[in-house]
Amino acid sequence: MSERPQTPLLDTVEYPADLRKLRPDQLRQFADELRSETISAVSVTGGHLGAGLGVVELTTAIHYVFNTPEDRLIWDVGHQCYPHKIITGRRDRIRTLRTGGGLSGFTKRSESEYDPFGAAHSSTSISAALGFAVANKLAGKAGRGIAVIGDGAMSAGMAYEAMNNATEAGNRLVVILNDNDMSIAPPVGGLSAYLARLVSSRPFLNLRQLAKRISRRLPEPLHIAARKTDEFARGMAMGGTLFEELGFYYVGPIDGHNLEHLIPVLENVRDAAEGPCLVHVVTRKGHGYAPAEAAADKYHGVQKFDVVTGAQVKAPPGPPAYQNVFGETLAKIADSDPRIVAITAAMPSGTGVDKFAQAHPDRSFDVGIAEQHAVTFAAGMAAQGYRPFCAIYSTFLQRAYDQVVHDVAIQNLPVRFAIDRAGLVGADGSTHAGSFDITYLASLPNMVVMAPADEAELVHMVHTCAAHDSGPIAVRYPRGNGTGIALPETPQVLEIGKGRIVRQGKKVAILSLGTRLEEALKAADALEAKGLSTTVADLRFAKPLDVDLIRKLLTSHEVAVTVEEGSIGGLGAHVLTMASDEGLIDAGLKLRTLRLPDVFQDQDSPQKQYDDAGLNAPHIVDAVLKALRINSAGVADEARA
Repeated sequence: MSERPQTPLLDTVEYPADLRKLRPDQLRQFADELRSETISAVSVTGGHLGAGLGVVELTTAIHYVFNTPEDRLIWDVGHQCYPHKIITGRRDRIRTLRTGGGLSGFTKRSESEYDPFGAAHSSTSISAALGFAVANKLAGKAGRGIAVIGDGAMSAGMAYEAMNNATEAGNRLVVILNDNDMSIAPPVGGLSAYLARLVSSRPFLNLRQLAKRISRRLPEPLHIAARKTDEFARGMAMGGTLFEELGFYYVGPIDGHNLEHLIPVLENVRDAAEGPCLVHVVTRKGHGYAPAEAAADKYHGVQKFDVVTGAQVKAPPGPPAYQNVFGETLAKIADSDPRIVAITAAMPSGTGVDKFAQAHPDRSFDVGIAEQHAVTFAAGMAAQGYRPFCAIYSTFLQRAYDQVVHDVAIQNLPVRFAIDRAGLVGADGSTHAGSFDITYLASLPNMVVMAPADEAELVHMVHTCAAHDSGPIAVRYPRGNGTGIALPETPQVLEIGKGRIVRQGKKVAILSLGTRLEEALKAADALEAKGLSTTVADLRFAKPLDVDLIRKLLTSHEVAVTVEEGSIGGLGAHVLTMASDEGLIDAGLKLRTLRLPDVFQDQDSPQKQYDDAGLNAPHIVDAVLKALRINSAGVADEARA
């Protein structure tokens, strides 16, 4: 006789309050269905899969035990939050992840009250959870701050800065350390689960509190000895001495995929009367999906894929990615220059440093999620005569701005910054868009800032960085593939602060910085078709400006337009300032600046993002026509005159 099919439980849960109506013995089935739904959704959208699969049981247990959203749950980084989104009222939109107008791939306050704090950068969760916990404590309101932080995120100093102040929150703060790479604890089993339940239970905590009160009445040496004995005994059994020293009550490690272990421990922590708790949970990325478990990266980030086979939908072969051009070029230069080293902050493959590391493993340094340290580490090596390349995403380099200013620029040290993900980044949205680096770097004395128009120019600029020993220098380049142009067999060291003319005209000048050059040339074709002779310049440098070239273009053309993939305050602002300083504005110069809009742009396709930003060829053409008071038909527009 066949077994009766189980009634789907996921269909009965729209919000965590519905989940809490289930019996404990139903949670295993629920978690399995939640995992299947996560796999199905990401197979359609692509995105971060492995991390989410690793926390399916943990997500279920947290929402089952704690009173979310009153208890504020914060997922560090947020790329593991897809199961969380499914059971917090967003299942009907989960197949819109990372698409225009759809759900963000990270937690986002504007999406749901269950996302109390937006996160897409690492190591912010404990600080934010502490803020929620202390605010509720001051206001006399119920509610905890719960931070789920991966062990990789614990490599950043900010996590420890927050933990050092955690006692302010008392028992309102719970930190769950999601140890998903087995980097802290060995495999765990029944004994550690038993110990975790025991030391987090109310009888044990009450006994411990009683022992503390008694020991305080003892002479000071005996009181200190008793405290150390307690810490030593629990440290021997469970580990966590570091966290205890920071003021946390440590519980774990426990198996993060065993709901029978997780639920009672989290219930004990929820009901604990002691101070802040840290629960050490061991999980496995990609758990429960064989293709992810077998993959080297546990399917951390995936394209659309076939659920049955796990085969990802691969884009057809195209030009090399900018990050790979950087890494391979740097490796070749380093073959003949032993002073070159490469430093990255937990992004070796994303920055192309993995290519360098294959050729020069002893000169490649991954410092973990520690951008501030990476920059000052590079500064120290530069001061000792080495030629460090510090390869960090534009949006992550923001975290180390003080070090860029104080440790590099003020001391005029020749650190080379390789800034990946410059400009808009598509599906990752505003949290990963490299919108601000031109502005925040080009404002610094001593800094040189370059942007290649294509991958061949990037090769020249990496060589230029290597040869530049007189101060800091940065090259910014976008995410994705190049244009397909042939890479130079004999790279050049560019003259600092000198641009180039790529197309000569007479009436209109387009001054491009970076990979908008292709759109600038398309715009020039459209303007020529309207009878407007157009010059296109690739400035190459945002700082120092090619003042001679820019002056010539501004004084010999009727209208000039700057184009850049950066925010206000970048190239356009520097050109306007130069023109103002030289009195060109007073001479009736028609100068327009095209740049990223003063908004944080949500995720979408790159083409749509640049359309929304007004940085594609039609927008350049329109800016020129408006400046000349000519309508789209190419005749004088009296309404604009």
